[in-house]
Amino acid sequence: MSTKKIFSLIVVLFVVASAFAGNNKNSYSGVWKLNKEKTPPTNSRLFLSQISFTLKGDSLSTVRTYENENGETYPFDEKLTMDGKEYKIEVYNFPRKASAHWSEKDGFLIIDSVTTFNGDSGQQDFILNETWKLDAKGTSLDVDFTTKLPTGDVKGTFNFKKSE
Repeated sequence: MSTKKIFSLIVVLFVVASAFAGNNKNSYSGVWKLNKEKTPPTNSRLFLSQISFTLKGDSLSTVRTYENENGETYPFDEKLTMDGKEYKIEVYNFPRKASAHWSEKDGFLIIDSVTTFNGDSGQQDFILNETWKLDAKGTSLDVDFTTKLPTGDVKGTFNFKKSE
């Protein structure tokens, strides 16, 4: 095989791989509903039940909807950029700082946040580290999380399915 053909083949493979990688990131966009069959129940009375996710270029917009055991919902909007820059918002009178970026190693979405609230022993930080992993088909999303509170750390995974 000639050098020209090998070079052309490498260029084609690079373009295809780049297109696949870009499409994979864009596959995060959509409405994701909690898959209760694949997500173990939590002891929390408030849980993340749905995420509406829009990715345009380097801008990320989410609407996270939390739900309580009575079915009441509590949505909040958040806009971030994918460069790791920290943004501040208020979530039901609680200050929240958050940042987002792509993992260079595996292409997963990483979102880190700190929400400050007043607890029984005064002001406390709820630290949340999330790793969002999309399946190959783009229909299932695992959100691995670690929460850090003064009372201890909690780790787990929420599974979401893409809404039709």
